[in-house]
Amino acid sequence: MHFKRVTILGVGLIGASFALAMKKQGLCSEIIGCGRKEENLKLAKERQIIDSFETDPAKACIGADLVVLATPAGSFPDLVKKVRGSLKKGALVTDVGSVKGNLVHDIEGFMPKGICFVGGHPIAGSDRSGIDTATADLFMGAQCIITPTEATDKKALEAVIGIWTAFGSTVKRINPDEHDRIYAAVSHLPHLLAYEIVNTVADMDSSYLAFSGQGFKDTTRIALSSPELWKDICLLNRENLLESIEILKRNLDRASRYLRASDSEALKEDFRKARTLREGIGQH
Repeated sequence: MHFKRVTILGVGLIGASFALAMKKQGLCSEIIGCGRKEENLKLAKERQIIDSFETDPAKACIGADLVVLATPAGSFPDLVKKVRGSLKKGALVTDVGSVKGNLVHDIEGFMPKGICFVGGHPIAGSDRSGIDTATADLFMGAQCIITPTEATDKKALEAVIGIWTAFGSTVKRINPDEHDRIYAAVSHLPHLLAYEIVNTVADMDSSYLAFSGQGFKDTTRIALSSPELWKDICLLNRENLLESIEILKRNLDRASRYLRASDSEALKEDFRKARTLREGIGQH
């Protein structure tokens, strides 16, 4: 499996790491980067993350065998509309976005005849954005969720799975809608909570933040993530996220009742249940 020309639309942490992994595994001959900030693209070229760059997405995709959408997910539909006229027949388009669902179906609908799209979501990254923390090994040992539909071309699906397998990722296939239900719970809700926990303390007294210990820092680490990226994710998956918030409210209300009643046994049992479930993560 080898791609002559690869275009990365969005050279941030994930896009740059994808480029580095492609080079490390010898999966391509040339990588073109595209983004809004020319300064960032020049730096990516200096660091040999990409071989050349364009600020016009349509120009960047001319002649590309593989196109990777690595901008914030909310920009995908407009981005695909801009580049679809430049895509050559037989090109493969994939993404690294955290939201799938309707987005996958919309992008499939925008694809010209002879162009295949396969949705992808690497479960990797950092609370830091940008190319400074990009690494070819970011995806090594990580999960990557691939979200095919009934319309997905089998050869294109095999190619995308092959890329992530070569990166050292464990690939799982999940329906796009199921993907969004799952990640609303295990990713999007925790990010929203991290932001709002910090805001809650600040509403009480922002000076309290100076007394934060490691527990608070660990719990809220992902509040350091890009607000632009996460507002897109939360809005795109809002129905599933709102459902998760309602279930969280019920759990918090239950804990409040235990506290009001000084019910130590019920509180301990609630914590014990959560601890047991948490211990089981990664053991299957």
